[in-house]
Amino acid sequence: MPPRQLIALASLVSSLVATYLHLWKIGAVGSLACTANHGCEIAQFSSYGWFLGVDTALIGAVGHGVIVLVAALGVTGRLSEARWVTTLLGVLVAGGLLFTIRLKYGEWWVLGTFCPWCQVNTAVILLDAWLVVRDWRRLRAAGAVADLPATAPA
Repeated sequence: MPPRQLIALASLVSSLVATYLHLWKIGAVGSLACTANHGCEIAQFSSYGWFLGVDTALIGAVGHGVIVLVAALGVTGRLSEARWVTTLLGVLVAGGLLFTIRLKYGEWWVLGTFCPWCQVNTAVILLDAWLVVRDWRRLRAAGAVADLPATAPA
């Protein structure tokens, strides 16, 4: 399976998990399946569960949803060789990785807890980063020039 398809699939899983966490946080679904230490609840209701007044789970759901859309579009037709798709995925994943580092710092070192649902996001964003690198290598090896403007012969 090409890297972009794997990115779309992995980010879809993470988007669904983040959606579940957000829906739980706003009371739209029942109980939260978590470990006995209640790390999920501690992380979700801490100051690290919010960013600029927005639920971090909602940010994750939307962010991974955008990655899914870009990666899925990037496997269609001419876009399958377009470098700008990989560049955009790289920017999105890098932003997600930086955001995840902030969240993991808060969860592990500040709060001293562990949320297995949050770990899904961490695993997926790391996998996505590795897959973006693989996609860059794939394009470089194929000599992709889909993004170069057509020039008139001299």
